[in-house]
Amino acid sequence: MSWFESLVLGLVQGLTEFLPISSSAHLRLTAVAAGWEDPGAAFTAVVQIGTELAVLIYFREDIGRIVSAWCRSLVNPAMRGNPDARVGWLVIIGSVPIGVLGLAFQDSIEGSFRDLRLIAMTLIVLGLLLGVADRIASRVPAGGRHRAVRERKTIEQLTVRDGVLYGLCQAMALVPGVSRSGATITGGLFLGYRRDAAARYSFLLAVPAVMASGLFNLTEIGEDGSHVSWGPTILASVVSFVVAYAIIAWFMKWISTRSFMPFVWYRVAIGVVILVLVTLGVLDPNSGAEAAGHG
Repeated sequence: MSWFESLVLGLVQGLTEFLPISSSAHLRLTAVAAGWEDPGAAFTAVVQIGTELAVLIYFREDIGRIVSAWCRSLVNPAMRGNPDARVGWLVIIGSVPIGVLGLAFQDSIEGSFRDLRLIAMTLIVLGLLLGVADRIASRVPAGGRHRAVRERKTIEQLTVRDGVLYGLCQAMALVPGVSRSGATITGGLFLGYRRDAAARYSFLLAVPAVMASGLFNLTEIGEDGSHVSWGPTILASVVSFVVAYAIIAWFMKWISTRSFMPFVWYRVAIGVVILVLVTLGVLDPNSGAEAAGHG
């Protein structure tokens, strides 16, 4: 992997990680469009550490409060009813599904899941589900918009059931094209949470899983036979961190006043274009994967 490739892929990672459009799919598609080798699941996982550092800094007050309350709940039973402590416990519980399934399907994640046809279908299907969830969240009852906002749940109202369901939604993102934020935000909207609450918890829930995945894949960077070396990977991670921080700030402002529909139409359009190009034989569904060792 060249320095230029890593710069471009770092930009793509930072731009797409927290938008509900799938960063892993866009890294794969960028490589295909440019004629580069598939960067691979290991590179994607490690570069995501940069984007999660952006989450840690942007939500540092929330995370500090949650970690503090959770630690106190370990020794003080009275603290276990604290909303921040509960969120801390539910982030841990919600991280279990993706960890278990990630290990169970590791070979598929690095191989068959990167087929462009599967990526296209997940972009379309999950995009349509996000659209339906967003429309439901936008409905205004007779009492008006303010009443609608009050009736939808905040992150402080998170329950064990909802935390587990959020975790299952996050696990779907093991397939490129699903989108970690897209799946968890969609799930949150269906569960009745406000747009900002669904997005905020989505970002917090991603931290343990993404960090663990990135650290787990560190040993695969620079291995014999790998086209991905440490220098370009570090550059991509740094670039993704800077860009992701700006995207988080923008995205949280966007969803406070606007819907997710532009992302829905974008996902569907990209998915349809990929399917058409593969059907016409313009694209090989496994393009670049063989060279990257994911054939």
